[in-house]
Amino acid sequence: MSGNLGYSDTPVLADSGFHVHDGERPQPKVISPGVTGTPTSIGVPPCDAVVLFDGTSLDGWLDKNGAPATWLVQDGYLQVSPGTGDIRTAAEFGDCHLHLEFASPEVVKGDGQGRGNSGVFLMGQYEIQVLDCYQNPTYPDGTTGGIYGQYPPLVNACRKPGEWQTYDIIWTAPKFEGEALVTPAYVTVLLNGVVLHYHKALLGPTQHRNLAQYVPHAPVGPLKLQDHGDLVRFRNIWYRPTGQYDVV
Repeated sequence: MSGNLGYSDTPVLADSGFHVHDGERPQPKVISPGVTGTPTSIGVPPCDAVVLFDGTSLDGWLDKNGAPATWLVQDGYLQVSPGTGDIRTAAEFGDCHLHLEFASPEVVKGDGQGRGNSGVFLMGQYEIQVLDCYQNPTYPDGTTGGIYGQYPPLVNACRKPGEWQTYDIIWTAPKFEGEALVTPAYVTVLLNGVVLHYHKALLGPTQHRNLAQYVPHAPVGPLKLQDHGDLVRFRNIWYRPTGQYDVV
């Protein structure tokens, strides 16, 4: 690659060894960015995404006992089958950009935490809340997009019941050395394109009515979706590892 793209007489960046504006620095990998979904259409993942649910089957998903998951799959989405329990991916991963789309039931039943309740659990244990919070107040750290039991979202950006909504979650897994926590988990959450959390440090794995605290665990884990008894739907679920991007 020609150095004419940049400069070689500028200061050297200590963290990379390259000059400021260095034309010899590796170029970012070129990918197809996909197509953003709308409330009425399914988005298309980036070309290098790992697709966890493509709308056709639950291959690669397990129930709480490790058997193949049995939630309903139809019309391009999967739906909670109340009473069957949570489901999780067989695949395990750490730092990532996770994308999924969800919809609460169009027919409104219940209120507070009893309305369109589910959850997205990173690494199987850190929950970003799924709830129908359209004109439905609840305790703030249990609001849609909340880091459950820890931090409320900055805003309530929920669409109406039955409408498709989009989560984009940037996840950095916690790091341990033996029994010691080196760095906590961090998360950035966007709901329908609106930032709800920016690089927020978590207090530990999700707890209900209790304080979170870290216990050392593996650097990777599954994605878990919660059966909370409501007919919540999900579609277009994929992730991209973010620990290190390829360059060419």
